[in-house]
Amino acid sequence: MNASTTYKTVIGLEVHVQLKTETKLFCRCSTQFGAPPNTQVCPVCLGLPGALPVLNAKAIELAVRAGAALNSTIAPFTKWDRKNYFYPDLPKGYQTSQFDLPICGGGYLEIDAKDPLSGETIRKKITLVRAHLEEDAGKSMHDEIAGRADTRIDLNRAGTPLLEIVSEPELSSAEEAKNYLTEMRLLMMFLGITDGNMQEGSLRADANVNLHFQQDGKTIATPIVEIKNLNSFRAVERAILYESKRQFQVFQETGRTIHDAPKQTWGWNDATGETELQREKEDSADYRYFPCPDLVPVVLSEKEISIGKLAASKTPATVRKALVELHGLKASESETLVQQGRGVVEFFDALVEQGAAPKRAASWMLQDVLRYLNDKNIEIDAYPVTSHSLAKLLVAIEIGKLDTTRGKEALAKMIDAPGTSAEKAIESLGIAQVDSSELETLCKQLLAENPDVIEKFRAGNNKALISLVGPAKKKNKNVDPRQVQETCQRMIESGTV
Repeated sequence: MNASTTYKTVIGLEVHVQLKTETKLFCRCSTQFGAPPNTQVCPVCLGLPGALPVLNAKAIELAVRAGAALNSTIAPFTKWDRKNYFYPDLPKGYQTSQFDLPICGGGYLEIDAKDPLSGETIRKKITLVRAHLEEDAGKSMHDEIAGRADTRIDLNRAGTPLLEIVSEPELSSAEEAKNYLTEMRLLMMFLGITDGNMQEGSLRADANVNLHFQQDGKTIATPIVEIKNLNSFRAVERAILYESKRQFQVFQETGRTIHDAPKQTWGWNDATGETELQREKEDSADYRYFPCPDLVPVVLSEKEISIGKLAASKTPATVRKALVELHGLKASESETLVQQGRGVVEFFDALVEQGAAPKRAASWMLQDVLRYLNDKNIEIDAYPVTSHSLAKLLVAIEIGKLDTTRGKEALAKMIDAPGTSAEKAIESLGIAQVDSSELETLCKQLLAENPDVIEKFRAGNNKALISLVGPAKKKNKNVDPRQVQETCQRMIESGTV
């Protein structure tokens, strides 16, 4: 087959988000991860005869919030359907899902992408097809137990609420797919919709991949392959890169196009770094969808939809913009804060609201606070210093009551003795504010002892005054380095020395 060696990779992602509920979608069994196999099950999620489902209202609330954040249209009327297929870890023989009336329609997610012409980073809008609610299946354990060759079934996960978010095939590279999944995970975690733990299966993705070639002014597409259950960013990237190369090679050898072969499902083998054929993909007719007779439709009021939109109004995208445009932070500083999650951003906001200068607050958050959280492996709500106390300390530094070095000493005391106020911590260090007359006397003495500094400054070396900070601290440990330099500069420029 004589084909161009250049091709365009076309990717659509189906992201399965496990909703952050305490119980399953249609029963009161716990969704907590890590319990012994088959201990979090009941007649409903086991599909026993006569057991009837009862809808978890929290799952609806989280789905509406997610849809609002994804700029989707929230359906005021949606229903449940049975998706029929037979698999060992699907005890009922069907999955309760949503077919023709999903809870969320359309929408989009913006991601970072490379401009194909300039190579510069741009924002790319990825259109969404839909987002629908469904229950998860169980888990087939093939080789998790050492020394066993059989397959065992754990149904703890069966019935866990999922939101499946389906994109249009508008992603053009493995890197874009990774960026999309990264941004989706951040958004869902930021809004409290999921815990986002991919290792525990809280967020998984299926990638639909094929290639487009341009020949004689026409687009030729290879058969679509769906790669199942990718549970890490690295797996998504590696699987798409491998599958693109594999499809190109097969096309070169066979010339088969999308019209010659049905859609197929392939699995990703992370150990071998290869995709593996599983089955030909079923279409909707194969699943024999029909409305679930055990569940009534869901009718949402305007108030319920408005509440969801309000809960989704503060997203990573809006926060990034506010941190840069309103508070003057660098884009990199803004991104680091946002990546830490909503709790860290709200702690920063509280510092600013209580008087801390935004740039100083960001600096202390990025250096001191996040370092402590990482070292202790804790979340921001376990940080031993309140935003009120830290804000008071940062304000004291800002007005020159103490310098940054002494400020860090005060913070250490506040951490060691939780509940210690900034004022008490400063007082315990023996820090006393130096009045203006005392500061001027000290600066006159410093300049008299260092005439060369005056000469260097008058010659245009503005940094020469920094050398006076050390001697000043030796004479009075409570002086503010910034005030020392400003006072010395004023004296030199006014000719008083």
